[in-house]
Amino acid sequence: MPHGGWCPAGRRAEDGPIPAHYVLTETPSAKYRQRTRWNVRDSDGTLIISLKPQLEGGSKATQEIAERLGRPCLHVHPGNAVGAAVREFVERHAIRILNVAGPRESSQPGIGTFVAEILLRARLLVEACSRA
Repeated sequence: MPHGGWCPAGRRAEDGPIPAHYVLTETPSAKYRQRTRWNVRDSDGTLIISLKPQLEGGSKATQEIAERLGRPCLHVHPGNAVGAAVREFVERHAIRILNVAGPRESSQPGIGTFVAEILLRARLLVEACSRA
């Protein structure tokens, strides 16, 4: 899947440096907040994916940054109509660059698998709509 965006200086992540095969540009700061703000700023909209209906920590901060910057933002979780919501969000805001955010695997075990399912489903839906 095509990707890009910002990561903290040193390619810092909770579980060690982000591997080089992820095409990301380092921010001047090693702090996550700058990376978050720049990814929200440089995208057409932000999709926050979580396993819980309530956002917390960095995910909540991402939503607040999007609101402050006036950028479209959608939060999805297993309790809502994820596929339709994502497709409608992308279409309504004419999103070409989507910032995907959410909690870490250590705080919500299983989130990685859920995110992969959502992105695959959303990609298939968007591709199907563009062919229709």
